[in-house]
Formats: sequence, structure tokens, C-alpha cells
Amino acid sequence: MPLDNNKNQNPVTFVTSTVGNGVGGVAKTAGGIVGAAGRGVGQTVTGVTGSAGKPVGDAVEALGNGIEGGAKSVANGVENAGKGQKDFWR
Repeated sequence: MPLDNNKNQNPVTFVTSTVGNGVGGVAKTAGGIVGAAGRGVGQTVTGVTGSAGKPVGDAVEALGNGIEGGAKSVANGVENAGKGQKDFWR
């Protein structure tokens, strides 16, 4: 967050915003990695086992997608909280 010389900026807000953005970015990255890995493993299970293993492969994919979505939601909340937004869990 760049400093604006025309305003008095609270240093605590600057620090919490910076930390929130950093933590949020790391959480989004980790969630994306887990989501991609889950989709890859799920597709591999389905591909190797065919229709017999499709339910398991689909479940692994869904789990990866769920973790990715949850991590993104938490990361957005952390970033919004760092910005001082009151409704940061939306």
C-alpha cells in the first residue's frame, strides 16, 4: 500500500494492511496449489480406473476444489480485515 503524502496515514493501518495482503496472498497460493493437486489426482484416479473409480476420482477433485475455495474465502477475509473493513468475512 503506497503512502499518500497528502493524508495522515495511521502506521498501524499500513502495517495491518501489508500483513493482511501478504498472508492473504500466501493463503490463496497454497489453496490454489492444493486445489490443482486435488484435481490432478482425481483425474488420474478416474483415468486409471475408468468408470469403476470415477466416483472416487470425482470426490478427490471436489475435495481439492473445496479446499481451494475455502482458502480463497479466508484469504479475502484476511485481506479485508487488514484494510479495516468491517464486513471482512463476506
